[in-house]
Amino acid sequence: MSVQTRQVLVVIYFIILFSLFSRYNTFKEDPPSSYNNYIEEVMAAGYDPQAYLSYFSTIIEDGNFMDLIKLRSEILSLQRLGTITSTSAQTVNVDDFGATADGTDDTEAFGKAWKEACSSEGAVVLEVPQEKSYLLKPIRFSGPCKSNLTIQIYGTIEASDDRLDYKEDSRHWLTFENVDNLLIEGGGNINGNGKIWWDNSCKINKHLPCKDAPTALTFYKSKNLIVRNLNIQDAQQIHVSFDKCTNVQASSLTVKAPEKSPNTDGIHVTHTQNIQITNSVIGTGDDCISIVSGSKNVQAMDITCGPGHGISIGSLGSGNSKAYVSNVTVDGAKLSGTTNGVRIKTWQGGSGTASNIIFQNIEMNNVRNPIIIDQNYCDRHKPCKEQSSAVQVKNVAYKNIKGTSASEVAIKFNCSKNRPCQGIALQNVNLQEQGDRAAKAICNNVKLSKGEDVFPQCPRP
Repeated sequence: MSVQTRQVLVVIYFIILFSLFSRYNTFKEDPPSSYNNYIEEVMAAGYDPQAYLSYFSTIIEDGNFMDLIKLRSEILSLQRLGTITSTSAQTVNVDDFGATADGTDDTEAFGKAWKEACSSEGAVVLEVPQEKSYLLKPIRFSGPCKSNLTIQIYGTIEASDDRLDYKEDSRHWLTFENVDNLLIEGGGNINGNGKIWWDNSCKINKHLPCKDAPTALTFYKSKNLIVRNLNIQDAQQIHVSFDKCTNVQASSLTVKAPEKSPNTDGIHVTHTQNIQITNSVIGTGDDCISIVSGSKNVQAMDITCGPGHGISIGSLGSGNSKAYVSNVTVDGAKLSGTTNGVRIKTWQGGSGTASNIIFQNIEMNNVRNPIIIDQNYCDRHKPCKEQSSAVQVKNVAYKNIKGTSASEVAIKFNCSKNRPCQGIALQNVNLQEQGDRAAKAICNNVKLSKGEDVFPQCPRP
């Protein structure tokens, strides 16, 4: 076995094995009843841990690399997330607290219903009835709660579009803070009514000053969360944000906004550990999923993305800041018509690391930049100042990625001169320019370990 082949196998083995053990441990202890068949479903979909272990058996048998690998996995165990039946739980209905769903402000009624549900002991279901639409100003649902709380959103929650209503907090609309063991579901709608905010964005009107806009749905400093089976649309800015959370399952979400809506990330992950995002359809005016500093053990599986800016790690290191992201797996995604596919973006002048990252089993359809690492990211009207420091990008694997590029360049590694990308491995990658034209790769300042069946390939130095 050549040295180069051994290097690429080590890189891919390390980060994929970590991901697979993490995924297994996620459900190893006390799996919730709603996820009893998760492992079987994942394997039926083609994600077979044994296949990966067999594939990398050469490394196990050849050499002492296992001595260098110390597996460390955080166990994701959502211990209270069984299905709560109506007969076993107290039901708190927002209508019983004065919500009218007639176009007038229902914020106070929702606040009263929350206070009742959060202060009650035992299993509690807070219900938002179906076929009704409730208008809410910014509201903060604060814990800790005495109960293991379920929120059933059957109807629609709609944001006030009066920007004066947000003068006390211009960054948030619906916020859940310090609420542990929370399940939100129901198949209903959360509508951010964002058009008034988009029209007043500096990205739409260059003559306007750049100002913050609210995130539609924020989970802050909470743990053991399940958010599933919801439709979130037309956020003022970010649709869903998990900020400083631990142990999160986000699944079966539909997130939609117009392609030209500015900064409307679908799902935003920041300073959050142990989060799985699965079986979701996201199409917005910005990143379908954005993963930024402080995030660790992040898995995204079965994601449909488009329109939007793709699935991104970053941006990282803005304002000369330190940033750390590690152990990220994107496994099973379909991207169509997006400006980027799978992207890592960092600003010049930053520091820290983005490491142990896997992108695999991904289909691209007419994606402008299918595979991109950009360590010279600059989201400003004027060119950014050239700086020597950079966030280190290392141990990144791209495996089983195919499809078409909307541009000639299908693979672009624009890495830092002073902090070159390290341990970048590709295997079974086939990307053609739309129209069956041959695409090309641009690879600057990257230490690349190429695997088999890669097209286009980086030019030889």
